[in-house]
Amino acid sequence: MRSYYIAGNWKMHKTTGEAVALAQALVTELASCKERVMIAPPFTALAAVAEVVKGTNLRLGAQNMGSELQGAHTGEVSALMLRDLGVSAVILGHSERRHSYHEDDALINRKVLLALEQGLEPILCVGETLEEREAGSLESVVGTQVREGLKNVSAAQLPAITIAYEPVWAIGTGKTATPLDADAVHAYIRVVLESLYGAEAARSMCIQYGGSVKPDNVAELMAQPNIDGALVGGAALKVESFGPIANFRA
Repeated sequence: MRSYYIAGNWKMHKTTGEAVALAQALVTELASCKERVMIAPPFTALAAVAEVVKGTNLRLGAQNMGSELQGAHTGEVSALMLRDLGVSAVILGHSERRHSYHEDDALINRKVLLALEQGLEPILCVGETLEEREAGSLESVVGTQVREGLKNVSAAQLPAITIAYEPVWAIGTGKTATPLDADAVHAYIRVVLESLYGAEAARSMCIQYGGSVKPDNVAELMAQPNIDGALVGGAALKVESFGPIANFRA
């Protein structure tokens, strides 16, 4: 049976107390969930949430990490620090990091390689802006982000990586790519992966969709042949919305 990976990116929301309360509610709500589920609280709440999800079926993720292991990097959070807290996954290359904080493919690739080296499972985010889509550059943009993000990643390391396709124009806007449009890009990503790693690796890669995923559209999105899960933003902030998304097959 096909396996899905549902991840909740809480972004810059939730105090530690609020994060703990949400995590506790999700542990109860998703105790019998069939899917692989990860939640990514803000850095300040990671330690507290780690205690809540320890021993449960919820995985703990981080929303970003530094590109160096340690040293004079004021304000950065190291992979070592994340591992120390019990983090197992990390979101890298999110469109907000690319566009608001000007992270380029080379920096994101360094983070991917470091995460793998440190035993963390990266979610590599890729996606085009509305302007790029309308200019006919979708495949060029997404293909480059995939190739550059996976540069020097070996075939043996690939199974630890998830790719998340997130059309920038659909994030936090309420707009969603149609399931067929989203699946077409996922299929193209598999073409790129096949050119890099072969057909079996391309078929096996977990590719999530991110961009205004909600309880009322998740089942149709997940029914597409190339969509293997969801990277959820706003709807991940409430148990009333994230619960039904993660439990969409219940």
